[in-house]
Amino acid sequence: MFCFYNSTNAIKRHLAVDILGFPFSTHCTQANISDDQGLIEMLTIHIDFFKSKPVELPKMTILLDNGYHPDKLEAELVLVDPEIMSEIQF
Repeated sequence: MFCFYNSTNAIKRHLAVDILGFPFSTHCTQANISDDQGLIEMLTIHIDFFKSKPVELPKMTILLDNGYHPDKLEAELVLVDPEIMSEIQF
């Protein structure tokens, strides 16, 4: 598999880090899977992490580069869990 946009062959690695740069979530996909879909898969796999976050803590902010589309991500994540957007923001 080949991703023309990122010029990658075979595997894409998706990594989520905390504010200090320590990784807390990783996910690998085939290169032909979009960045958006890879992030959705990673967040879906680790959805319990977001569900267990105490409500008194502020929303978790997810910073993205230009390869992602926040509107599409929000719509897809709401289908996975309707209350997830009360826990995160892009």
